[in-house]
Amino acid sequence: MMNVMSYKGYLARIEYDPRDNIFVGHVLGIADGISFHGETVDELTAEFHTAVDHYLDDCARTGRSPQKPASGKLMLRIRPEVHAAVGIAAAAAGKSINQWVDEVLERASASCRMALAV
Repeated sequence: MMNVMSYKGYLARIEYDPRDNIFVGHVLGIADGISFHGETVDELTAEFHTAVDHYLDDCARTGRSPQKPASGKLMLRIRPEVHAAVGIAAAAAGKSINQWVDEVLERASASCRMALAV
């Protein structure tokens, strides 16, 4: 089971801090640091929601756009032989490299999405 929470399109990684006996969460995929903590799962969930809501309210109040976890653009540097193999696999499937990679990454990340749905 992954230690991830989801709220309003934002994902947070959860860790347990045995020194302080609390759960600590960090929102993933954005440069603005959003963290929160709680002693119980219910408290942690409430604090996560409060932290994201506060971030969104602060963005609205200051007139800046909130960062999103992903833009839809993914820049990769891969070995030339892997690039060639991807091109061949995409062509064999009758797809562009972008379409093929999108489908492959969607399947590969399905376990994360399934864990979040539980």
